[in-house]
Amino acid sequence: MKRNYEGCALCDATWGDYWREVEGERMFFCCSICADAFENMVKRVKKETGWNRVESVTIDGNYSRGRNCTATSGKERIEYFFRHEDGRITEFEIKSQGTSPVP
Repeated sequence: MKRNYEGCALCDATWGDYWREVEGERMFFCCSICADAFENMVKRVKKETGWNRVESVTIDGNYSRGRNCTATSGKERIEYFFRHEDGRITEFEIKSQGTSPVP
């Protein structure tokens, strides 16, 4: 899965040493809470869209103000906002959904 972060897949922190397989890929996280939140976010995107797989996720934001994200699967795209508490999704709002523009 393509991500915009080099560190933790959710928050980009470089401390910690927590690994988890998400969508068939072994990913680095700073802690189990970020891993839970990322995995639950991916599951929620799949539930909302009906997708079998999430191919990319771009994340902007943080824990306190929430995160604006864009996820893709093939030509499909969804933009959404989410917050979590201890890894559980507490707020999820779809901003837009549709087909990605052809570059």
